[in-house]
Amino acid sequence: MVAPRDSTMSIGALSPSPITATPARDVPPAQVASPAANATPAASATTQLSKEALALIDKLKARDTEVRQHEQAHMAAAGGLATSGATFTYQRGPNGVNYAIGGEVNIDTSPGATPEETIQRARTIQAAALAPAEPSGPDRAVAAQAQQMEAQARAELAQRAYEGGSSTRPTVDVYA
Repeated sequence: MVAPRDSTMSIGALSPSPITATPARDVPPAQVASPAANATPAASATTQLSKEALALIDKLKARDTEVRQHEQAHMAAAGGLATSGATFTYQRGPNGVNYAIGGEVNIDTSPGATPEETIQRARTIQAAALAPAEPSGPDRAVAAQAQQMEAQARAELAQRAYEGGSSTRPTVDVYA
């Protein structure tokens, strides 16, 4: 079924990756350096991160880059069908910085005013959904729905051509 005219759908809904799990509770992510007897107040306020915390930060940075590139690919391909910019889900790293671990772009998935316009919109939706190098499951589902929308529009065009005129309507000569 074709969605109503004002419908939107999210593409690029990347779910959090298992690599973004928080460090084990028995290993604190940050340890405050103990001040030496002759240390300055500035030196006593420094924070050192554990190896596990630094590794998690590296994974979060990589995930952030991946998510932002993924959503940017959707935005670039969606063109005027994007109804908003990308929205992100964040995870705070052990260093206090928020990293994007998931995201989505909302696009208008309504059909066009004519079958021809619907076919063009469906192709754009499909291109936007499959634009990232590694489309997610929800991306593939949106692309499949767009493909179905295009097929329905093509069927409508074929039906119109069939009903259009007597010269295009097939006939059978019963006196042959």
